[in-house]
Amino acid sequence: MTGRDTFLDLPRALPPVLGLGAFLKASLCHIDGTRARVTPDAGDLGTLEAVQRYDTLLAGLLDGATPPVMAAHDLHPDFHSTRTAATLDCVPLGVQHHHAHTLATQWEHGQHGAVLGLSLDGFGLGPGGESWGGELLEVDGPVFTRIGHLAMLPQPGGDVAAREPWRMAAAALWRLGRGDEIATRFADQPHAALLAQMLDRRVNAPETSSCGRLFDAACGLLGVHPVATFEGQAPMALEAMANAPDTMEGGWTLVDGRLDFAPLLDRVSDLTPERGANLFHGTLAAGFADQVREARKTTGLSTIAVGGGCFLNRVFTEALTTRLEADGIEVLRPMKLSPGDAGLSFGQAIAAALTAERQMQGDAPCA
Repeated sequence: MTGRDTFLDLPRALPPVLGLGAFLKASLCHIDGTRARVTPDAGDLGTLEAVQRYDTLLAGLLDGATPPVMAAHDLHPDFHSTRTAATLDCVPLGVQHHHAHTLATQWEHGQHGAVLGLSLDGFGLGPGGESWGGELLEVDGPVFTRIGHLAMLPQPGGDVAAREPWRMAAAALWRLGRGDEIATRFADQPHAALLAQMLDRRVNAPETSSCGRLFDAACGLLGVHPVATFEGQAPMALEAMANAPDTMEGGWTLVDGRLDFAPLLDRVSDLTPERGANLFHGTLAAGFADQVREARKTTGLSTIAVGGGCFLNRVFTEALTTRLEADGIEVLRPMKLSPGDAGLSFGQAIAAALTAERQMQGDAPCA
């Protein structure tokens, strides 16, 4: 845990509420009136030390503060932050992960009308327990509609695939009808042949729309850190190679909001890492820009708030922003707060405050 609290001015007064963060880089947020206070993140809540830091931050945030009337948490039931909501003497509220990312960016810019939201990260539960992470939303305060998403990819081995990009590359080959290449292409990886069988039998390979896993697939296909030693290592290395982003004609398909980069992955699989990095970043930006343009036509909205850990990638973010702004679309990007989960608690708190306003639940403050 490093840094100091971040204070944000809000465009109008809101009820006192809490945002409790998620699992990775978990921060907390307290809103009272026209001010929001966001703590530094406590780290990832998978260790006792991080949980203790988190609990200390929460106690400090509540000390002397106006008692909140609602506490917003992630939809994942097993996070410490989610369980914390049940211990507080107030109304708990589950807020969808990517909805919170969108609200965080939008309200940091002082905007509070209907807006498009593009939320790209590694993982967040959808309302039905699905694995999301490549989401285009229409957001109107505490309400959102999913109007687009990335094509689903299997995630062989579940969470292990997030640390071993070669697994997502294998999933991409399988989805492309090239599953017979997995065992030989990844012969240096233990269980490569078994993984191909897992995919064929749909065993321990839950599907995800995660943009983070799409980056991993590209990294694995290009041989960039097929096994990572820390979070984001492979995508960061891929970004560093992208010095001249290029666009592949026909590199994606877009049908009813479903954005599929299968043609791009097929092409990238036969390129050098440097050439593949440039083509992947440029085509990814072009494809998402296409998706957003279509959403503008159907919704009439011309402002988009972007968020999620994939927007830590400056090459991709700049390429996408340039394309959208050239089409007259206003792009709201995080400023003081991180686009990743360290800024999530602010968006959760906004959702809680707007929900509390609508439901008039101000009579049960947290202890």
